[in-house]
Amino acid sequence: MADTKAEETAPDARAERKAAKLAKQIGAFSKAHGGAEGQLAYLGQMGTRIVLVGEDGGWGDLVAPSHAIAEQAAEKAGLTLHESFDGEFAAKVRTGPYEWTRMAGIQLGGPSNSASNT
Repeated sequence: MADTKAEETAPDARAERKAAKLAKQIGAFSKAHGGAEGQLAYLGQMGTRIVLVGEDGGWGDLVAPSHAIAEQAAEKAGLTLHESFDGEFAAKVRTGPYEWTRMAGIQLGGPSNSASNT
């Protein structure tokens, strides 16, 4: 019986450690950007993306191995979560030259994203 109990708590302990690590990273992002808000986006079997938008318009993301761990990390970090990435929340994002050339480069005459141009 002791083996069964140890096996059941091991994944929970790992999930707790991962959530704590993600919460620490969310906190560091928030501190560096004057606060932050977020949105959780399913990635399928890969997990859940935690999209972060700072009060200064800076943005980034983290990937959690499951939606439950992403929610737990956001809660631990005190992150305000949005249901979707649109409206006022999306308008807070400030993009720079890198984003324009990489994500919209083809349409704007910038470098394409193909492997032959990298």
